[in-house]
Amino acid sequence: MDFKESFRGIRSAYMELFHDVDLEEPSFSTAMYFIIFNPTFWNIAARLEYHTHFLTKITGSAKKGCYLLAATIFTLGVGRDLCFHKALDAQPLSPVLDNPKVKFVGQALVIAGQVLVGTSMWQLGITGTYLGDYFGILMDHIVTSFPFNVCNNPMYQGSTLSFLGYSLVTGKAAGLILAFMVYAMYSFALRFEEPFTAKIYAERDDARSRKNE
Repeated sequence: MDFKESFRGIRSAYMELFHDVDLEEPSFSTAMYFIIFNPTFWNIAARLEYHTHFLTKITGSAKKGCYLLAATIFTLGVGRDLCFHKALDAQPLSPVLDNPKVKFVGQALVIAGQVLVGTSMWQLGITGTYLGDYFGILMDHIVTSFPFNVCNNPMYQGSTLSFLGYSLVTGKAAGLILAFMVYAMYSFALRFEEPFTAKIYAERDDARSRKNE
């Protein structure tokens, strides 16, 4: 098989996958909304907290404020996941994805994703996972052990793998689009989160050095 024939085969598979997606299904739009809204919300809320301390004032302490934001983010995440599953239930099965090998790959991705998410939360704790640095709750040292020694953002990357894996397990092409949107939104969020977090810790380290002079 030459290159042109291979390209035609790949293009045909992609076109078939796209035709297996019902973009007009309302649950698909709802899932897309949550995928876009969630990281947008927590970045705006965390920035407002950093500049105004509104959650700290409402709850009476930075730790309680962080726990309130964590509960809100977690609840929104559950809502997003439920909408994602509902959206896939309403989508047609893709013949391209409906085979045992694809399902096996999907299962492996789900397991890998959940391991990354679970171990990340274990290493960081609630405040480390849910933007505690915006509340002034900073970690003493950078975590470098697993899963941070295999990827920079295991929470986001693990979540993306879980969405992708579940889409393959269920054989729903629409899930691939939603999983890509999850990846895109996390990548977009990191463009704001990583520099700002680095700034927070740099200010902490600068304050410590001045204090020790």
